[in-house]
Amino acid sequence: MKITDLRATTVAVPLEAPLRHANGCHWGRFVRTIVEVETDTGLVGLGEMGGGGESAVAGIRALKAYLVGRDPARLEEMRFLLANPTASLYNNRTQMVAAIEFACLDLMGQAWGVPVCDILGGRVRDRVTFASYVFYRYAAANGDGTIRTIDQVVEFARAMKAAHGFTTHKMKGGVFHPDYELDCYRALAAAFPGDRFRFDPNGVWSTEQAIRFGRGIEDLDNDYLEDPVFGLAGMRSARERLRVPLATNTVVVNFEQLAANVLHRAVDVILLDTTFWGGIRACVKAAGVCETFQLGVAVHSSGELGIQLATMLHLGAVVPNLSFAADAHYHHLE
Repeated sequence: MKITDLRATTVAVPLEAPLRHANGCHWGRFVRTIVEVETDTGLVGLGEMGGGGESAVAGIRALKAYLVGRDPARLEEMRFLLANPTASLYNNRTQMVAAIEFACLDLMGQAWGVPVCDILGGRVRDRVTFASYVFYRYAAANGDGTIRTIDQVVEFARAMKAAHGFTTHKMKGGVFHPDYELDCYRALAAAFPGDRFRFDPNGVWSTEQAIRFGRGIEDLDNDYLEDPVFGLAGMRSARERLRVPLATNTVVVNFEQLAANVLHRAVDVILLDTTFWGGIRACVKAAGVCETFQLGVAVHSSGELGIQLATMLHLGAVVPNLSFAADAHYHHLE
């Protein structure tokens, strides 16, 4: 089987309502780029990456000359061809390599008649649990969907639990003052006794604010506090003063940063994102390092559509040391 063509198509999928976060807002849609890898057998594999538009499509299109004629099963050869240290220094190709890897794994699964998790070593679990994701939200175009008050936060989480059975709840912060978000988070935890909780302000707080917030939730059933500050130094300073585990998908997203965290512990839980890390295989490798050094592992969500959600499921199925429910944005899509 040989690769004969490589295509990219940007899509925009509507959200129920705009999702607010520390960097602004997801304004009513997720923009993603779908990657198709076609072979001489007629099979087509599908991948997905974040963002879109002319730059994403052109970036994928530029890789076609490297890939046509190659065996999609030779993933490590392709990874080094496209994203070796020098190429990565001059070109941010990590997400593009991830999308191509997804498509090639899809091709192998189709050709061999097996699920991707079997190609990755075989599943160790048959079910991967997910957490609800509670955002502050602006109103949708029809005026519905606002989440701003404590009652609205709890009402949304209650509706998601009723619809999907969630027993873990993640709240996105970094929008209002930390004291108000602390009140919202504590109300959320009080509404669902026996469930688990996690909070993520996207690294927007000062170390002092992170410590104040973290101490204010130490009595709750927390999975972790995710990226309360930015940078390994800030996370290390906060971790030294808190009894809540700290997690990240921001300051440990490659193997050099993972090594730095092993040598000088700043983060307890590594959130593995199949696009940010450059593919499912890189995440499996990182999970092995985490297992060796007793770091927790969870599956991160970066605003996925169905293709990346499938990669998250396969990752969750094969990682033996997966310690937590996976994140997902998928239930915010219309």
